[in-house]
Amino acid sequence: MARINTNVSALTARRNLNSAYRSLNGTLEHLSTGLRISRGKDDPAGLIVSERLRTEIGSVGQAQSNTQRAKLIVSTAEGALDEVASLLKDIQQKIVEAANRGAFSDDELRANQLQIDSAIDSITRIANTTSFAGRKLLDGSLAYSTSGVNLAAVRSLRINATQFGQLANMPVAVNVMRAASQATLTFPFAALAPGASNVTIELVGRRGVTTMTFASGTPASTVAKAIIAEADATGISATLSAGGAAGFRLYSRGYGSKEFVKIRVLSQSGDFPTAGGTNGKEDTGSDALATINGTLAGADGNNLTIKNSSIDLELAVAPSTYQTAFTITGGGALFQVGPQVNTNQQVNLAIDAVTASRLGNDTVGYLAQVKTGQALALSTHRFHEAGLVVEEAIRQISMLRGRLGSFERNTLETNMNQLGITQENLTAAESAIRDADFAYETSRLARDQILVNAGTTVLTLANQTTQSVLRLLGG
Repeated sequence: MARINTNVSALTARRNLNSAYRSLNGTLEHLSTGLRISRGKDDPAGLIVSERLRTEIGSVGQAQSNTQRAKLIVSTAEGALDEVASLLKDIQQKIVEAANRGAFSDDELRANQLQIDSAIDSITRIANTTSFAGRKLLDGSLAYSTSGVNLAAVRSLRINATQFGQLANMPVAVNVMRAASQATLTFPFAALAPGASNVTIELVGRRGVTTMTFASGTPASTVAKAIIAEADATGISATLSAGGAAGFRLYSRGYGSKEFVKIRVLSQSGDFPTAGGTNGKEDTGSDALATINGTLAGADGNNLTIKNSSIDLELAVAPSTYQTAFTITGGGALFQVGPQVNTNQQVNLAIDAVTASRLGNDTVGYLAQVKTGQALALSTHRFHEAGLVVEEAIRQISMLRGRLGSFERNTLETNMNQLGITQENLTAAESAIRDADFAYETSRLARDQILVNAGTTVLTLANQTTQSVLRLLGG
């Protein structure tokens, strides 16, 4: 049928040509942007998934930055603690040198004290000035704060980490069900048995061994005093019973299963009786038995430890049975090391103050007490006690450095590795969904170009077909 008002062939050709143009424009857009999905209409479902992946990739990237920053903070603190440890070693050397009193003059003693004072001041200065981007690290700003601590029950407390989660504070309940004990032996007689020869005994404790010889019939008070005089070497002391009339009691200075007292008779005129009445008698102390927040705590004498997903703390308790409670109200350094803000992807760490007034403990004393004019200054000649304070300070710094090093290596570095792998896989998945396949798009480009050219030609032909009507009119 020949018609001129409606050229259906031209309409069909135009529609197909427009479709080819749209396809060509889409292909050109994909090739120019490098994306298969550049707008929602390209692939609505794919866009939703890829946008979620992009969000996760961004969060993982920020978590990597957070972890790297936390690593730098820990490294800064640990580097400062290395210098503190070096100063403590110098202090210990000066105390040991000053203890050589027979070859040391008073002027040299004062010179050593001057160096010790300077080193202690430097430790406090390092603690007060070490910072990262304005955040103090070693002055106690990153330690936990507590309330309700009964100092008569909790002799010392160190909170290494806790996870508050949605809690405003962390309650801690301590139940000491069995107190730690000392190793104990009893000599229940007023004097050694009389005999023709002396009595020689070997006394063995945790710190060492000593040998003592007594004449037969020596009073118990004399034997006890001799044992007390060697207490620093053996870790064993003695106390008289009824002024010596009922003998004396031997006991380890420390508490716990690591402590022991042992007497071995090497030679004697008569029996050297002990509580059991046999030679070679020995006794061992026992550790405390306690729970913290319902969980059985690890115990070393009176020192309790607990470490789980919610809390990591160490405390020293009084040698008795009781219950006490306190609250961790806040503090610590919270690091967001995961892409989602929740407890599973956060780590909390405490860095206690390392000032001279905080290094040490209530049992042996504090580093500040070793300065001039204090109770453990060199002029007091209490070199043993001063040495114990410095040893405790060195132990605390070493433990803190070890915790920071473990946190950096086993937590932060492994987290960085895991986040890197996660980011790589998420990026690959997002790329597979959203990026353009250039081989496929170039083949479509060739097809679309051919269709546009063909459509243009067909539309031209369709417009020319109406000219055939003129032949009818001319005939």
